[in-house]
Amino acid sequence: MIRLFVPADLTQDYALALDLAQSRYLTAVMRREVGDEVLVFNGRDGEWRGAVEVAGKRGVVLRLKALERPQALGPDLDLVVALVKRTRIETIIEKAAELGARRVRLVITERTNGDRARLDRLQAIATEAAEQTGRMDVPEIVEPLKLAKLLEGWDAPRRLLFCDEAGDAKPVLAALDGAQPGPWAILIGPEGGFSPTERETLRNLTYATPASLGPRILRADTAAISALTLWQAAQGDWRGLEVS
Repeated sequence: MIRLFVPADLTQDYALALDLAQSRYLTAVMRREVGDEVLVFNGRDGEWRGAVEVAGKRGVVLRLKALERPQALGPDLDLVVALVKRTRIETIIEKAAELGARRVRLVITERTNGDRARLDRLQAIATEAAEQTGRMDVPEIVEPLKLAKLLEGWDAPRRLLFCDEAGDAKPVLAALDGAQPGPWAILIGPEGGFSPTERETLRNLTYATPASLGPRILRADTAAISALTLWQAAQGDWRGLEVS
């Protein structure tokens, strides 16, 4: 069933007017008509099933019928990633949403050589990925900050898994073995890697854990996907999944 993210509050029998873009998507692209059902969520009120009540030139109105799933959030995990080329950062945003990151924080490092971030475009990519994957919220895409500024205002309880391409750190799963649960962040550097000064700063942080993603140098999008996958397996919401 089609899922849509909407900003409005969601309650029983509410008449939800979709914006023009969503209305056109439902009627012109997906060919939905009066009586067809759609799932909607807003990141606060759970996932609701609604039926198309009005489908006209002025837009679509859904009548909310029932709460399908109560609101739930995944692990409190941030992905902190250096700006890279547009196509790669868009892939990173999409996969971060699919893999359960709650926020994506963009950073500028000494060796950053990426395109200017279009936050509206990146947020739209995150929204579409959240709709398709069945998650109950949409990751927030945070405006780029210089790495030093980000670390200066760091939320102290949040642990930082620092993916270090230097090669002398423990593998990710070994680095996370026995780690305390709680809020975490994963840091992925630019294509040229962190500078020696940045690496020294990161390794001296009490809340940072260096980790290796293996013997090969990975592109930023591959590194982000790999690190998110390993973290979810070790610390996240994959741990309770049963294998049939």
